[in-house]
Amino acid sequence: MMIGAFFDIDGTLYRNSLMIEHFKKLIKYEVIDELIWHSHVKQTFEEWERRYGDFEDYLEELAEIYVKELKGVNKSHIEFIAHQVIKINGEKVYKYARDRIEWHKDQGHKVFFISGSPEFLVSKMAEKYGVTQFRGSEYVLDENDNFTGDIVKMWDSFNKQRALDQFVEKFEIDLENSYAYGDTTGDLSMLKMVGNPIAINPNRALYESIKADKNISDKVKIIIERKDMIYKVDSSVDILE
Repeated sequence: MMIGAFFDIDGTLYRNSLMIEHFKKLIKYEVIDELIWHSHVKQTFEEWERRYGDFEDYLEELAEIYVKELKGVNKSHIEFIAHQVIKINGEKVYKYARDRIEWHKDQGHKVFFISGSPEFLVSKMAEKYGVTQFRGSEYVLDENDNFTGDIVKMWDSFNKQRALDQFVEKFEIDLENSYAYGDTTGDLSMLKMVGNPIAINPNRALYESIKADKNISDKVKIIIERKDMIYKVDSSVDILE
């Protein structure tokens, strides 16, 4: 049986959100009106940037507008801008995660990306890093290749587990000896299913979920990467308010 390595992207490999970067480029190329940013998202972003607000609140608000504004946009426009996003941002990743991808490939492991970001972005990151296969949120197109406004999401724990199950069956993956990497509770199911779970810069909700579950807390590695330092801590570490 093969060993697999399952990676989330946003916050785990990439140091931000691919969707956010795509949103910014859609404004730059005038696909989305800049007034949308100033009237709807800017305040939430600034609250998070000053650490008074929550990043998930900012991301959720932006995602709602992102989907609404993309409705009716042709695939060719979306793909062109997606290419620009990866070209500019594809190297802005955590060193630890990047090195682990290369280590797994050197070991002959199967490497998978399972991400909540749009599949047209995930596919380009997958190509850049030479992974085996990938899953991202599907943005449904009509018969003219225009975005319908419908999404088959991949950012929650249930759907990520379903994607992982499909890879396990297709590639005959040995889960007990496999690895998963994530940073939020959306990745929790992946982390629970493998013998080698690794949380990279976990948010509070994921850390608390790990700490509360002995089955995962006893085997998880928690990696913190800040500035030019990479730390490994265990699940008993205290967190400060």
